[in-house]
Amino acid sequence: MSLLQYHHVSKRFGNTTVLDNINLEIPTGKIIGLLGPNGAGKSTLIKLANTLLTPTTGNITFQNQPLGVASKTEIAYLPERTYLDKTRTIRQTLDFFQNFYHNFDRAKAERLLDDLDLQLDTQILHMSKGMQEKLQLILVLSRHVKLYILDEPLGGIDPAARDYILDTILTNFDEGASVLISTHLIADIEKLLDEVIFLQNGKIILQDDADHLRAQTQTSIDEIFRKEFKNAR
Repeated sequence: MSLLQYHHVSKRFGNTTVLDNINLEIPTGKIIGLLGPNGAGKSTLIKLANTLLTPTTGNITFQNQPLGVASKTEIAYLPERTYLDKTRTIRQTLDFFQNFYHNFDRAKAERLLDDLDLQLDTQILHMSKGMQEKLQLILVLSRHVKLYILDEPLGGIDPAARDYILDTILTNFDEGASVLISTHLIADIEKLLDEVIFLQNGKIILQDDADHLRAQTQTSIDEIFRKEFKNAR
């Protein structure tokens, strides 16, 4: 069974085609890597699923229904850029999420924050970039939803923070839910993936089960990626 479906979706900005006739299904209960070089169209594909953009042609459905209020309650989205109000404290941010999302598990969020020794009265402005990234991830993963969409969750942070984020993703999303992770840092994230989607120049050039792909090629997903995109700019 699939959660999210793209039906002949294209997206153009003026004369530039960013996504070209995408047909795609995101299944239930999987961690899926949306992989491609910068500029491949990954963020656009994700923004369409979160109704931040609308398709030029085609349509997108969630559980066979048009995107809308119902899909927004079942999709938790971590954008590439920070969305945190840095004038707020962590406690005020938790208050906001609790009031805004009926499926936000505050107790879970506080437990994960306690693991980081973060004090709830800390102002976000005074947190390091790595800690802010961790806070954003905790907020997203503390929602009980069917699909988590993470756009470049490892970008611009140090290796130690990457290890924490990968472990948090692997151990804290809802059982039976799916996770779609957009990244170009394949080696770091490969061990998490059940399936992979390769996107280049707005087109899907490969989609497969990760284990099957490794067995078929006798190499890693990272190596396959490097070969596929060695001439990509």
